[in-house]
Amino acid sequence: MAKKVQYVNGASNLSDTERAEYDYYATPREVTQALLDREKFYPIIWEPACGEGAITNVLCENGYNVLSSDIVHRPGSPKDMIVFDFLSDEEPQVRRCDIVTNPPYEYAQQFVEHAMSRLQDGQKLAMFLKLTFLEGKKRYDMFQKYPPKHLYVFSDRVQCAKNGDFEHTRTFGGAVAYGWYVWEKGFTGATQISWIKM
Repeated sequence: MAKKVQYVNGASNLSDTERAEYDYYATPREVTQALLDREKFYPIIWEPACGEGAITNVLCENGYNVLSSDIVHRPGSPKDMIVFDFLSDEEPQVRRCDIVTNPPYEYAQQFVEHAMSRLQDGQKLAMFLKLTFLEGKKRYDMFQKYPPKHLYVFSDRVQCAKNGDFEHTRTFGGAVAYGWYVWEKGFTGATQISWIKM
C-alpha cells in the first residue's frame, strides 16, 4: 500500500505568502476550454486531482464522460467523485481513458510518470503545469523517456484560484507562466510548441 500524501488539484504560485490548503489551486475554465479547442481526447477522461470540479465541469460540458477523483473530498467536489490516491499502487476500475488534470506541483513529476506507466499506446495525458517544469536534472531523464507531443504555452500569465476561490482571484495577469503539456503514449518525436493568447 503506497504511503498517502496530502495533495489536491493545483499548481504552485510563488506570489503566495501562505500556501493553499492541500496545495489546492483550481484551473480557470477558459484555460481548460483552450485545451479542448486544440486537442481531441478519448470519450472517457480521468481527472485524478479534481478538487471542486473546475476541469471536470468543462470536460463534461464538451461532451466527455469524466471519472473524477482526488485524495480528499471538498464541499464543492463533483457529486460522483471518488476519494482515491492517484499515486497509490492500487487502481480504481477504470476502462480505457485519457487523463487530463492540473496536478499538485510538488508531485507533478510523479503524476506524469505514474500516468504514463499506466496508459496504453495512443492514449493521451494532458497536464496544466508551470513552464519551469521543463527545467531540472531530475526531469531530464523523464522527458527523454516521455517527450511531450505538444506544449501549449499561454502568452498571458494565468492565475489559478487559491483554495478554489475564483471570486477573489484574477483569472489572468498572475506571476506564473503556464502551459498545457500533452503526452501521447508511444510518441517519440520532437515536441511541437504552440502559443495560446487569451
